[in-house]
Amino acid sequence: MADLASDISRHVWETKYRYAGGGAREQTIADSWRRIAHAVAAVETENVALWEERFYAILQDFKFLPGGRIQAGAGTARNVTLFNCFVMGTIEDSIPGIFRALQEAALTMQQGGGIGVDFSTLRPRGTPAKSAGSIASGSVSFMQIWDAMCGTILSTGARRGAMMATLRCDHPDIEEFVTAKQERGQLRRFNLSVQITDAFMTAVHNDEEWSLVFPASAISGDGETLVRNWSGQEGPIPCRVVRRIGARRLWERILCTTYDYAEPGVLFVDRVNRLNNLWYRERLTATNPCGEIPLPAYGACDLGSLNLTHFVLSPFSSDARVDFQGIEQTARIAVRFLDNVIDASRFPLPQQAENARGSRRIGLGITGLADALVMLGLRYGSEESLAAGGSIMRCICHAAYRASIALAAEKRSFPYFDRDRYVEGPFVRSLPADIRNGIADSGIRNSHLLAIAPTGTISLLAGNVSSGLEPIFAASYARDVLCEDGSPKTFLLSDYVLDLWRQLAGSPAEGPAAFVTSGDLPVTAHIRMQAALQTFVDNSISKTINVPEHTPFDEFKRIYDAAYDMGLKGCTTFRPNPVRGAVLSDAGDGGDAPHCCVAEREGD
Repeated sequence: MADLASDISRHVWETKYRYAGGGAREQTIADSWRRIAHAVAAVETENVALWEERFYAILQDFKFLPGGRIQAGAGTARNVTLFNCFVMGTIEDSIPGIFRALQEAALTMQQGGGIGVDFSTLRPRGTPAKSAGSIASGSVSFMQIWDAMCGTILSTGARRGAMMATLRCDHPDIEEFVTAKQERGQLRRFNLSVQITDAFMTAVHNDEEWSLVFPASAISGDGETLVRNWSGQEGPIPCRVVRRIGARRLWERILCTTYDYAEPGVLFVDRVNRLNNLWYRERLTATNPCGEIPLPAYGACDLGSLNLTHFVLSPFSSDARVDFQGIEQTARIAVRFLDNVIDASRFPLPQQAENARGSRRIGLGITGLADALVMLGLRYGSEESLAAGGSIMRCICHAAYRASIALAAEKRSFPYFDRDRYVEGPFVRSLPADIRNGIADSGIRNSHLLAIAPTGTISLLAGNVSSGLEPIFAASYARDVLCEDGSPKTFLLSDYVLDLWRQLAGSPAEGPAAFVTSGDLPVTAHIRMQAALQTFVDNSISKTINVPEHTPFDEFKRIYDAAYDMGLKGCTTFRPNPVRGAVLSDAGDGGDAPHCCVAEREGD
């Protein structure tokens, strides 16, 4: 049985996931795995003991790593949710509506959930309201209130609150939103993403004017109107043109700010909706804090990751290969585990419970991809590594969908399932014929099944395996991790695969030939790997493209063009800057701190 082999793993377990309530303090990580397996299996109506043993088996050797909220809350007396990810409801454009939404956000964060919020429904700064005649202070001003609230909420254990704010690219406050975090200390608990539409990208390409608009029903006076889709609205509505700006100028401003300050990210919102399995009933305009789960109003999702370092046979040898059978078997059990979490979890708000139980969305992903590639003798970003990553994700995807079909036959499909329309979704149509036929015949238990999260903390728990699908950060580096009192503690870490190599070699030998760090890679390696896996992910991927400080701006801009052209659902970059802090600092060879690992982007 695997145990906690490093100081950082033990620290993470003790401060975040170890349970000391109920009169029995957990003595080992095995006690935690047993607690979690027992609690998640308890919702079964038959063969409870059998499923507890199967869940325990994939947990106890770190093959499957449930999301942090599951590890911290399952089987405890804590009044917390087991879900990492929420998107809040539509904010009504009124003082009562705004503060009602704030209260709901506070309740969600109090129970341990990270949140996403679309502020596009709030009137732009300087516009008068039709009803009261008051002048709006704008969406960004109200974001300050959310930021202050988040700073006062203590989530479960040593964990900071996390929020994602999005705004439409045609909202009149968009320029203020884009630059909102340029000053040190401003909106530090928010990640920012701009909702980028296909129409905007076309306008950028053609160097056209771009209309900034807002629903005409909310603004007094007369003026030109256009028909647009809008956040919180079921279909296209008349929108008043507030002003116009050059589309290319706005795009350059977004990218220039990101180049200098590492935010905002971009969310290709039309593509997100086009590929949404529930295209027939929901409009997605926001994501969870790290971006791997686009969700509707009051949407929620529970997460878990397969640790790919445990599915490489004969590592570092000429016979090194992927254990696809093991991946498939573990993925099937993990799908049932995550589906059970929906029934085992508390929810901060009844609307969240309704949505989670209606869609039964889950997010099964991966961690340790970069380490696994080294074990296979493949350099991250090479053609062979892209093919291997795609094959692994394809195996997980197809195993997950087949498991969900079997669950539907046993336990019924998710309540929002509409057989005729669900099978017409573009992602579902891309699946093998046996899966499509299985859905048509038996239904499916979960609307969505795959997501790749940053896995920052749970990867540390598993011995500092490489995070998510990210490249290895560095051979060795210093990392700050929060203690129970919120203070940081610094650990000097080395990467899991390098430690394993040295252990097998019997000496502190140099790393294997395939060992490569983020700082050694061209930025195209990041995008191509994300694109290789996105094909098999029905939710989305949290991925940070680390950009060297000396990268020219023109080269930086091409990252975003490539991300859009390659079919990605979003893009986030990190280039060192004087404003943004980082919890990682290089202690040897390697690149710059991943964006997802700065304190306010910690996803677990």
